[in-house]
Amino acid sequence: MKRLSIILLCLTATLNMGAQEEDEYQMEMGGAVGLDFYLGDANKVPFRHTSAMGGILVRKIFNPRMVLKGNLAMGHLTGNTKGYYIPENASSKTPEGGLPVSFKFKRNVVDLGAQFEFNFWGYSMGEAYKGNSRITPYAVAGAGLTLVTGGGGGTKVALNFPVGVGVKYKIAPRVNVGAEWTFRFTTTDALDTSREWKQLNQPYGIKSSGLKNKDAYSFLMVYLTYDMLPKCKTCHNND
Repeated sequence: MKRLSIILLCLTATLNMGAQEEDEYQMEMGGAVGLDFYLGDANKVPFRHTSAMGGILVRKIFNPRMVLKGNLAMGHLTGNTKGYYIPENASSKTPEGGLPVSFKFKRNVVDLGAQFEFNFWGYSMGEAYKGNSRITPYAVAGAGLTLVTGGGGGTKVALNFPVGVGVKYKIAPRVNVGAEWTFRFTTTDALDTSREWKQLNQPYGIKSSGLKNKDAYSFLMVYLTYDMLPKCKTCHNND
């Protein structure tokens, strides 16, 4: 009788552990803050002329390793030609295009995009026997749109192609924190131009193609997200 009671207690504990298995969710949503900087003809050094940025992000979770993320972010792009040779007129017949010009700019940037994230480890607080972990590094790549305004340069719109890395950590079953660093390579060399200063659009008179000789910018951000929409455990498609 005593042995039967022990067996029943073990079965009950096993069932309770299964009942407490972590829920899986289909989406994450949250916000991000951080720094951005521009790379182009008026700045060639990472983390020089940094500005504040912020945004929102949404993740569609396919499984513990694969995620599709959407973002809407806003920040500033700034630069200064001090220390760089920018000719007054690259097409002129004078030596080196004439005297160098010197100026600085500041513009607003809006970034709307989607990226695929690959977690190096399965990301979850449960199912450790499957190799899952509550912390994981990840790689990210995707595509999006860049809109730049202000600074007297009108509005510029271009495609961007972000690539980068990050790390995320579950501080609670439904709460995630993380840090991410990406470079956004754009299809234009005119993110840094204005009505007064057009020299930064192909300043050396060299025609560009693809992503060659184009402007880029970078986001370094931290974020907090919340898991949403629990998966149906009894649905065949979620097995």
